[in-house]
Amino acid sequence: MSNPRRALVMAAAAVALALTSVPALAADIPPADTVVTSPNVTHVLNIPKPAPIAGTINTDIAFQGDYAYVGNYGGFSIYDISNPKKAKPVSSVVCPGSQMDVSVYGNLLFTAVDSSRSDDSCNSTSQPASVKESWEGVRIFDVSDKANPKYIKSVETNCGSHTLTLVPGKGRDRDKNVYVYVSSYNPNATFPDCQPPHDKLSIIKVPLRNPTAAAVAATPVVFPDGGNETQPGLLLPTSGCHDITAYAEKDIAAGACMGDGVLFDISDRLNPKVTARTTDPNFAFWHSATFSNDAKKVVFTDELGGGGGATCNEATGPNRGADAIYDISNGQFTFKSYFKIPRYQDDSENCVAHNGSLIPVKGRDIMVQAWYMGGLSVWDFTDAANPKEIGYFERGPRSAGGGGGIWSAYYYNGYIYAADFHEGFDVVKITDPLTNNARRVHTDRLNVQTQESYRNW
Repeated sequence: MSNPRRALVMAAAAVALALTSVPALAADIPPADTVVTSPNVTHVLNIPKPAPIAGTINTDIAFQGDYAYVGNYGGFSIYDISNPKKAKPVSSVVCPGSQMDVSVYGNLLFTAVDSSRSDDSCNSTSQPASVKESWEGVRIFDVSDKANPKYIKSVETNCGSHTLTLVPGKGRDRDKNVYVYVSSYNPNATFPDCQPPHDKLSIIKVPLRNPTAAAVAATPVVFPDGGNETQPGLLLPTSGCHDITAYAEKDIAAGACMGDGVLFDISDRLNPKVTARTTDPNFAFWHSATFSNDAKKVVFTDELGGGGGATCNEATGPNRGADAIYDISNGQFTFKSYFKIPRYQDDSENCVAHNGSLIPVKGRDIMVQAWYMGGLSVWDFTDAANPKEIGYFERGPRSAGGGGGIWSAYYYNGYIYAADFHEGFDVVKITDPLTNNARRVHTDRLNVQTQESYRNW
């Protein structure tokens, strides 16, 4: 979802979508606020948002050991998930600034801020990006004490940090540094620190033995000749990337870059090279990416309407606001098919493809994915030309009105965890012959945008 700088654009897109939609069949829509699931999915637990950040929306999730870190426009919360059936909040940090993407590495938590603030502190207030002294970028916390995280460093980046991706160093550098690929976009000539054409990444180098020395080390340009700016139906012309998924052990990354899908060679961590690009006439906004475990496929998502539109309906159809599955062969993309949840949503429900992760099933390509008010979907793309949903969890329309839904849904050590805008933190379990083998696979960390092969789990 976009930050306040882009609110008017998103609102206009959402209104346009609403005007073109037709009502879904009433029989297909669950009652307001009611949880519904497929027979193979169980809703294990819901934890309401902790009081300190109850008034702002949940966003992304990272995992390490027995803990989940849940981003929120008002800060973040840490949950003890050692017993998923009795998961509980440990602490919440109030530190406002959308959109609070989170990644964890050792004792360091990295959070993305893509809203212009009066300064870098947790007491900051909104301030226009046209003011030179305004700040946005990355905040770093020491989370060695889960009950009392400490804010230790900020790094300002051009155009803020809409999302961030951790990339470990290579070889001898691996124990010395971690790199943070910062995705940002939508420059403006009136913003001193976000000037057009932008079209680049900010790469922060973080010395692990001295993280307070973290600083921007490179700003490689992704689109030296400009990205996709003229395709009809684009939400915004390409001016950077929305999200990047790095597969560090394979030295590649996939960039969802507004109007473009991009493949990078990241063998030189400070100098990523674009090796392939693609566009899609049905995509309005390339939002995120997920590699298959063997990296022979990649799933890109289209955030049609910026997440604010009712696009899971008959009027929008199956090929827009969907996932696109590509084969990767000889370093190039080959389109195979689209996937979209098969359940129509009410016209009051914002619904579009959003954040998800692989479920580690050997020999198959299965992932769980958030769809905002469409809930979460578990689907199989082993046959890239014929993807199929195999399970789901969702809630009916909100009786309180307004948008919401699940921002991110990730599989971690036997359970699915979901961050819902308003409803808090959900724990879900799927029991199905296609996914049961994943329960044998465990890892001690998961930053979804920093993909690792199952052999390392």
